[in-house]
Amino acid sequence: MVTETTRRPTPIDNLPKAELHLHLEGAIRSQTAIQLAARHGVSLTPEDVAARYNYSDFRGFLETFKWVTSFLRDPEDYALITRILAEELVKQNVVYAEITISAGVMLRRTQNVEANFQAIREVAQSVPFSRLKTAWIFDATRQFGHDAAMEVARWATKLQSCGVVALGMGGDELAFPTVNFRPAFDYARQQGLHTVCHAGEIGGPDSVREAIELLGAERIGHGIAVMRDEALANSLATTGRVVLENCLTSNLSTGALAKQTGNPAATVSDHPLPKFLKLGLPVTLSTDDPGLFHTDLLSEYSHAASLGLSKEQLVQLAEQSFLAAFLAPEDKRQMLVDFRGAVKSAGLV
Repeated sequence: MVTETTRRPTPIDNLPKAELHLHLEGAIRSQTAIQLAARHGVSLTPEDVAARYNYSDFRGFLETFKWVTSFLRDPEDYALITRILAEELVKQNVVYAEITISAGVMLRRTQNVEANFQAIREVAQSVPFSRLKTAWIFDATRQFGHDAAMEVARWATKLQSCGVVALGMGGDELAFPTVNFRPAFDYARQQGLHTVCHAGEIGGPDSVREAIELLGAERIGHGIAVMRDEALANSLATTGRVVLENCLTSNLSTGALAKQTGNPAATVSDHPLPKFLKLGLPVTLSTDDPGLFHTDLLSEYSHAASLGLSKEQLVQLAEQSFLAAFLAPEDKRQMLVDFRGAVKSAGLV
């Protein structure tokens, strides 16, 4: 774990940044969990939360996610966590974020998705966060099945005019065959939504292939299993069409990196990010669930630098997040102009 006091600064710190793989509910930090629980009559100590936020495998992470989201019960709760996350992003000079919302969990708990989302949007678009442009990805939870995924796709479509840009799917990657979810992803695409999918996190390279070929995923959440399949890696590098969203601390915390490398003692130095860049794969860097993994975007770039990435590679990594964003062409063009201007002003080119 890298804390703010031990994190080494990088040339990226002061540049405008984008983050594309970021779960709103996964951004709940310990103190906020205590605050949310108190709202609903549950008294938690810092030690209680620390014990919950301590896990070594993916199953443990899913249980923690399920536990902390159980305190999200009304629009006011969602407004609170959105405000705290937006404050964190602005402090890190993040100017654009595509934030994933677990709509599948809201529906599972029979919550009002539209009311929750309205509260989230109102906070994100409020005056204090005027420098931060946000877009939203509605996430279907894989283990809830294909019918639930279709319901998420319908809600994403309904709220598309309010800033929902994509349908995503997270959760237990090993639950249910990928093909089961094709109708939901086909429907979303037909309605003009983008598509993303977690794959190759704890699943193998075939999971990545299926997400691309069966679901039409434009970006892959994690995709570190690609390190185990040279042909797939070369294919992705050649086409340059599908982006891998890498999340270093996440892959350590969930045991995903240990699983993919076959090394229970895997460290960040075993992460395939440098290899992916060397091969020419389109890769972005994100936090995934920064609250649950005790990280932030500046720390992730610090980790990337510790892997031996040059300042040019770090800049390339940061720029890729703008290139891979689901932005309108004119907005993307302006953000790239601003980013490249900041890079030049900082003497990084």
